Amino acid sequence: MGRQMNRSVSEGSLVLLFFDLRRQWLIRVDSGRQFHTHKGFIQLADMVGKPFGSEIKSSLGYSFWVLRPTTYDLIMHSARRTQIMYPKDIGLIVLKLALTSGMQVLEIGTGSGAMTVAAATAVKPSGHVHTYESNAEFADVAERNLRRASLSEFVTIHRTDANAGIEGSDFDAAIVDIGDPWTVIPLVHRALVNGAPAVSFSPTMNQVERVACTFRDSGFQNVQTMECFVREIRVETGKTRPVTTMVAHTGYLTFAQKALKEA
Repeated sequence: MGRQMNRSVSEGSLVLLFFDLRRQWLIRVDSGRQFHTHKGFIQLADMVGKPFGSEIKSSLGYSFWVLRPTTYDLIMHSARRTQIMYPKDIGLIVLKLALTSGMQVLEIGTGSGAMTVAAATAVKPSGHVHTYESNAEFADVAERNLRRASLSEFVTIHRTDANAGIEGSDFDAAIVDIGDPWTVIPLVHRALVNGAPAVSFSPTMNQVERVACTFRDSGFQNVQTMECFVREIRVETGKTRPVTTMVAHTGYLTFAQKALKEA
């Protein structure tokens, strides 16, 4: 049997306090605090001992719901200093790279740590993510986001430029999210186990062209670029329709797999 997930809220639990689709908050339970909202305040002590999914009333009598945060919530409520990678792209990356528990993952370009959170969640408790970030401010933000998600023990942040060298080898997968990914792709090839998958995230077409060519020139096969769209549906009785706005273009994902180079 795996580790039993806590079914009830305890002191220090991370919870999603839900009012509606537009108003929800990711908070850490501290019995000595009140959480103030537009619909009155909530005594956080009242959450302790309640099962996840419970209703809780504010001081003004409004209903809120105490939900267990998902990886999606951790990402979308994360602090950020950079544009984060969106869950629609992250989900495809996790699937295409087959990230599972026990894997050793190389990430180049931590940013605010959105992808790092997802990768660490996928590979824990026996796997590990080694992520490279040369910008100290970005690394600090990522570190805080990982700590809040209780994932720090599964991630090592290397505060240096990966072009200066990658520590270790035999990584099971690699994720590259930097402005000039072609500079590190040959290093990624050397760091991966044979046949391992890799992905590069790029916002522009001219970057994609150079990335795909560099993947092939560096000894990768199965090179494929795609773009992912998700459209939300507003569901109301008698007038269900797509929402009028959506997150459209975020970036292009170029996937590849390490092949053995000819001697």
